[in-house]
Amino acid sequence: MNNKPLILVSNDDGITAPGLKTLVEVVKKIGRVVVVAPDGPQSGMGHAITLNKPLRLEKVNVFGPEVEAYQTSGTPVDCVKLAIDKLLISKPDLMVSGINHGNNSSINVIYSGTMSAAVEAAIDGMQAIGFSLCDYAYEANFEPCKSYIEKICLNLLENPLPYGTLLNVNFPKTNTIQGVKICRQASATWEESFDERTDPYGRKYYWMVGNFINRDNGQDTDVYALENNYVSVVPTQFDLTDHKAIYTLNNWKL
Repeated sequence: MNNKPLILVSNDDGITAPGLKTLVEVVKKIGRVVVVAPDGPQSGMGHAITLNKPLRLEKVNVFGPEVEAYQTSGTPVDCVKLAIDKLLISKPDLMVSGINHGNNSSINVIYSGTMSAAVEAAIDGMQAIGFSLCDYAYEANFEPCKSYIEKICLNLLENPLPYGTLLNVNFPKTNTIQGVKICRQASATWEESFDERTDPYGRKYYWMVGNFINRDNGQDTDVYALENNYVSVVPTQFDLTDHKAIYTLNNWKL
């Protein structure tokens, strides 16, 4: 038992999310699992951390006696930070986040709390993966994801990636997955607007709406893979430097 890898699990949909339950079911076959997840939904939080109010950390029995689990009042990134500083004696061999209820391919990775938890783990030197299913429904079918999650986790444990690299894995909404494609992130954006509405007291409020715009026709992208029912696996970095632009800027007259 002591030789099993230590696996930290988190998400952004909350401690009771079905996607988290599915992920725990898979990874507890691989190693010793500790779950630290938000006490409620934290979707779209990105890499936010809590600075101006206290954080709560409570042990819960959600996944049975063999899985140590905690819920926090903080963000997904807070979950990882608290786990490392307050709960775990040693650094996990693997950190997995998800399974997110919704698509985190392409530009969505920037906004994703699911991916930000994995990014935080990678910053701290862990092997890390964010898993997402392109289905926002609470009743989404996560069953087709299970075998792929196990294979990807085992491969990463056996073949660690260099510091600064983690995996963004998205599953298509289908019962007949065609396989896995190693991809690049598609170039895309959201065209957004704010729908103006009025509450029962006559006060205005705004609700964000938007359309996903894929500007990339490449067949090597995560969006293309998902549209063709493949699992997309994108090696992702948290270094935001545009290294190619350094040469251009060095030619500026500064």
